[in-house]
Amino acid sequence: MLTLAPEQILLGQRAANKGEAIAMLAGRLEAAGLVEAGYLAGMQAREAQHATYLGNGIAIPHGTTDTRHLVRQTGVQVAQFPEGVEWDDGQKAYLVIAIAAKSDEHLGILRQLTHVLGDEQAADRLRSTQDVNDIVRVLSGEAVAAEQAFLALPRFPAQSRDELVLAAAARAKSAGLIDAASVADVLEQAPFHLGAGVWLSRTHANQPGWVLASAEQTQDNASAVLLLCAKGQGHEAQLERLLDLMAAGRIAELAADNGLSLLQAKATAAAESAAPAAADGVSATFTIINPHGLHARPGAVLVKAAKNYEADIRVANLDGNGEEVSAKSLMKVIGMGVKCGHRLAFRASGADAEAALQGIGEAIAAGLGEGAAE
Repeated sequence: MLTLAPEQILLGQRAANKGEAIAMLAGRLEAAGLVEAGYLAGMQAREAQHATYLGNGIAIPHGTTDTRHLVRQTGVQVAQFPEGVEWDDGQKAYLVIAIAAKSDEHLGILRQLTHVLGDEQAADRLRSTQDVNDIVRVLSGEAVAAEQAFLALPRFPAQSRDELVLAAAARAKSAGLIDAASVADVLEQAPFHLGAGVWLSRTHANQPGWVLASAEQTQDNASAVLLLCAKGQGHEAQLERLLDLMAAGRIAELAADNGLSLLQAKATAAAESAAPAAADGVSATFTIINPHGLHARPGAVLVKAAKNYEADIRVANLDGNGEEVSAKSLMKVIGMGVKCGHRLAFRASGADAEAALQGIGEAIAAGLGEGAAE
């Protein structure tokens, strides 16, 4: 678990470019006794190989494997750049986390960071906060979302989809999940049609949860409205279940009186029902040969290989938690915590699915930019 102290964090910094930002943080790592002189060169070399920008305004510069002997102790130093620093392809980094890792410990750090920083609200808060304790709480994993609420309004006598949306928002407000401003946000946005008359709305929340308003009778092509009250990223499992339900053609079941139970279930029964649909796709399993696993550079190469194809590509770490994620998301791929020897199971569907898995397999066999023999 990543632990931080306020003295490891610099707020309100400015840098003309990412080179200046990296040099600043390398100096901080050295001053803290985490690395020896010369580690900056490794950080610069890593950046030249592949930019360490993760997304959501976050960059994670770190050294190469050749400079690991300069690491005395695994740790991080953090700098906030409220005005942003140009990092990669026009992307700006607002929070830069410099990592020093002696061996594969950095995978645990990366996994924690990607799970925490996948939350856009948290990233925005870290960009603007003037309290180092906010950054300590979020990066140390203390700002984990509270337990989600699941609230249902079955057989609501709505005459239109808008009435269902209003009913769900009002129920969320009365339960303390959202405030009046969020209610207005829900009413202003257009909900997304999941299929079979079931619609999804989303808003920021004081407390996380889901509200399902089901119509007594289908009106205005709406049998139910599902409202996501999002805080943190604790809702990701439910979003995955929604995708599974859509793939299995079972989305209409959400409109039933017990529809929320499909989202609450610990076991993803919907995924099991969706399995036959995967017959139209292809799957393959590859073993990661990179000595230090999927850190930022090989992870980025893998994601780039996946993005070369139109196919929908999912991947799971069979030697990790087994959770399937998008192979086209660097945050998700790094978040799997893949080490050398771990087996990755890929599943692809689409016109170029077979070519996609062949290309990914070749990229993995070639070492994902690090060389098969490295």
